[in-house]
Order: sequence, then C-alpha cells, then structure tokens
Amino acid sequence: MIIQRLDELAEVIEVPLATLNQHYLDTNFKLKVPVHFARQIEKGNLNDPLLRQILPSIDEAKSVKGFSQDPVGDLNANPIDSLLHKYQGRALLITSPQCDIHCRYCFRRHFPYEQAKKRHWQTALEHLASDNSIHEIILSGGDPLTLSETGLLELLRQLEQIPHIETLRIHSRTPVVAPERALKLDWLAALKASRFNVVLVVHCNHPNELSDETKTLFEQYRRADVTLLNQSVLLKGINDSAPILKALSKKLFSQGILPYYCHLLDRVEGASHFEVDDTPAWQIFETLRKELPGYLVPKLVREIAGEPYKTPIIKTL
Repeated sequence: MIIQRLDELAEVIEVPLATLNQHYLDTNFKLKVPVHFARQIEKGNLNDPLLRQILPSIDEAKSVKGFSQDPVGDLNANPIDSLLHKYQGRALLITSPQCDIHCRYCFRRHFPYEQAKKRHWQTALEHLASDNSIHEIILSGGDPLTLSETGLLELLRQLEQIPHIETLRIHSRTPVVAPERALKLDWLAALKASRFNVVLVVHCNHPNELSDETKTLFEQYRRADVTLLNQSVLLKGINDSAPILKALSKKLFSQGILPYYCHLLDRVEGASHFEVDDTPAWQIFETLRKELPGYLVPKLVREIAGEPYKTPIIKTL
C-alpha cells in the first residue's frame, strides 16, 4: 500500500495533521511513501530522519544559485529515449518512470519520464546490441523493481540475447522501502540461472530504514547469487554524522550488503536544504576511516556533469 495523502501519513506516524500542514508544500513532485517505510518512522517525531526524506517541505520552495533541474547532465547523455550513456563500458536503461517512494532529494525529480516508456525499449536494446564496447547494463529509473515480474523477466530475456553484455546491475530503493514488492520469486530464480554477473545496488540512507523484512529479502537475493551493494546520499539533518553512518554500515553488513558509495547531494532544484559542504563531509569520513574497517567505509564522491567517472572528495582541510 502506498500513502499519497497527508492525512493518511499523519495517521500512520501519529503526528497531528495540522502540525504536518505547517511544514508541508504542495508541489508537482507529490508525497508518495509505502506504508512499510512510513511505519519505520518514529511515532510523533516531526524531526525523524526518515520523515524528512519523504515529506514535501516548504524548504523546497527556496531558489538557490547553482541548483538546477538537471544537475548531473542526464539530458546531455541521453542519445535515445530511455538510455543514458555517460561512462565507458556501461550504459543505463531508464527501465521504469515510476518509483515506490518520492525522495525529496531525488536528482531526477524533474526528469522528463514521459520518454521512459516500454515502447522505447526496443530502440534502446538495438542500440546496446550495436555497441560492442558496452559490457554492463544498469537498470534504473524511476525504479526498475516497480515493473511487473512479467516485464522484468521479458527484459532480462532480451538483454541476455546481447552477447557482449556481461554484467547486469540493478539500482533500486524498493527493497528498502517496500520489501514485499521486491520479493518476486520467478525473478529471483531467473537471476540465479542467468549467465550475467548480477549486482543489486540498494539505496539506503539511514539505519532505521532497515528492518526484519529487508533482512529476509536480502537473504533471498543472496541465495540467488546476487552481489549486494549500497549507495547513500549524505543529507543534512538526516545522516550527516559519523555515528549514524557507522551504524548504517554495520547494519547493512549484518544484512549481507557492502557499502559502495556515499554521494554528496546532487544539486537539484528543490533540495538545497539537504546539502552538506565538502569540509564537514570529509571530517565525517575521516572519523569513519578511523573507526571502521576499510570494507565498511563507502567511497565519498560527487557526480559532476560531463566527467567520465564519479569524482572522489579529497581532503580540503
């Protein structure tokens, strides 16, 4: 079940509707949150870090220099509908225009998803088949796991017919926010039987997002021989502290997931209130490097439009 009305959210999190209304902004990028995720929010806590990720806030109305609708240059790397080709050897398929959750910091909140329809897949697949340099295909969106199981299986079948593709990478927030929707048994069986090296990159920002249900789900993906990684976004007032990120890394590892990337905020219009500057970000990660083994410290990076890879954040002190 998906919550899309403020009064429904108020009831689940036990915050008075009038109180939520004081902070709420009605925007084109609407409130959307699965009940599972909403139930992870601390009851009665208006400052809960999970709530702040999904509540459309009056802060989104701020106009801040340097923030834009296409902060990472997706549209310039969009050779044909539904396909992004930014990096050597890999390409990204906009598999679905839908997400199960609307994260307020989303860098694609303004993306023209009307292009990302299934009817464009054939053209994208033909492009992939014609380019022998592409060895990895990334399923993104929106969120690929919002597709029906039938749709996912058909897409997998078509991709497996392209001989030079070796790795299938799936980026999804669904396993964290709505784990029941990511438990597709035929899909898991197909991944296990696939010739691809399969990687699932989940998107989790705070340890409170992980639950008994996500642990059970990730066990199923591991049994399907899927490599599990996590990427997060460093968000002011949500996870911008070493203790929180340390707890996140440890809890991810307890559920079989390795931290992969922690992104500085992509400067998308409407999300400026989440930005953490480079220097405090580096200081947080200096602490993490001292307190965690290297395999539990994600790479702190920024995506810069036009660059051929994610840019590491170097020491600036």
